[in-house]
Amino acid sequence: MKQMGIDSQEIDAKSVTIETENEKLIIEEPQVVKISMQGQVSFQISGRLRKEEKISEDDVRMVAEQAGVSEDEARGALKGSNGDIAEAIMKLKESKQ
Repeated sequence: MKQMGIDSQEIDAKSVTIETENEKLIIEEPQVVKISMQGQVSFQISGRLRKEEKISEDDVRMVAEQAGVSEDEARGALKGSNGDIAEAIMKLKESKQ
């Protein structure tokens, strides 16, 4: 591979996080290989995948205000409803009754 101008190197990574607009992809216990070829660098990553939904602080504040709860409670409700604001507010209001 070196004769063809391809160089690979293992990277001792603890975790790899990829953030998209709506979620975080977290690769736990990753095996990461850095590959350099003709001035371009790429990475090969394998491991256990875990997804986390992203919840904006604006959504947290809105749910907290509408449901009359703390921001921590609102954040938990949003996680439990997969980011659905209306569902989170309804569940919080129902639990207060």
